[in-house]
Amino acid sequence: MKKSFIIVLHIGYWFLYLLLITLFMLFLQAGGARSAEPALQLVLSFLKLMGTFTIIPALVSFYMFYGLLFDRYLSQKKITLLCIVGLLVILLAGFSGFTALNIVTKGIIITHNGFREIALMVAFMSILSLIHGIIALVMKGFITWYGDIKIKQQLQQQQFDTELALVKSQLNPHFLFNTINNIDVLITKDPVVASAYLNKLSDIMRFMLYETKTENICLQKELTYIEKYIDLQKIRSTNHNFVQYNFEGNASQWMIAPMLFIPFIENAFKHSLNKKTDQTIVVQIIVKEKELVFYCENQFSENRITDKEPGGLGNELIEKRLQLLYPGKYSLQRIKEGNIYKVYLSIYNYEN
Repeated sequence: MKKSFIIVLHIGYWFLYLLLITLFMLFLQAGGARSAEPALQLVLSFLKLMGTFTIIPALVSFYMFYGLLFDRYLSQKKITLLCIVGLLVILLAGFSGFTALNIVTKGIIITHNGFREIALMVAFMSILSLIHGIIALVMKGFITWYGDIKIKQQLQQQQFDTELALVKSQLNPHFLFNTINNIDVLITKDPVVASAYLNKLSDIMRFMLYETKTENICLQKELTYIEKYIDLQKIRSTNHNFVQYNFEGNASQWMIAPMLFIPFIENAFKHSLNKKTDQTIVVQIIVKEKELVFYCENQFSENRITDKEPGGLGNELIEKRLQLLYPGKYSLQRIKEGNIYKVYLSIYNYEN
């Protein structure tokens, strides 16, 4: 919480407190006999008496509880010590108010009142101090709680950025090196095709470097990235039909988080084996009115699966990312049926 807001909160609290006291005194003045004192003298008398009787004990107690007792005892759950020290603080505040009142009245309070009346005054000011002390603890607790939430959000965002960077660092180099090697082979065979693929690789790298820095991008950009990525993967096989990619709907008005689907697609290519068979990998993206649907399946070999399921690279990080980006607004299913691994991802109630 910003310091300026905390200062305004304190000023507002004391302003309301003074306003309440003023209204109370005006009510008493209206209900009693009219004073013959001039208005200015009445105001000065009011400030002297009420300033010592109600404000000084309140200030002492409030800021002792706010600045000392909360941090030393309540935040550390030392409740017994909090109660003992708190009792001493409110008694100290009560005596401070009584002492100030006695100084302002030049000793009249002690001269004209007995022990019982003095004790009642100190008790009243101590009770007033207790109320302000409790309010101080509540206020400091709220400020601390709000500050903790902001810190947790910042840490969560930093963790998310780190994890997302980790996913990218795991996926990108493997794809990049293979693609460069494949284009290198094509250069001698078909320079025109090699140049086209090189341009696609350049577009993909540009997308990774610039587009992924924003929170959301147009769905059409993500689809263009996916299409170029799939085209580059097809270089590795003479059978280009081993990948089937379909898109349905209108992507122009939809915004999504960058690289939302590509990790699943990259995992599908990583764990697919027989690229000579048609439709070894199937990718479908469907845009509905209130739902964005992604489906990906790939064939895999049981002999190559060890302790991790197919597509296991970054799965936990990917799901954490979904939880942060779309809490309560997504559905993710990963199903293994024989040698087919399927991923269903739906984004619900998405604001486009």
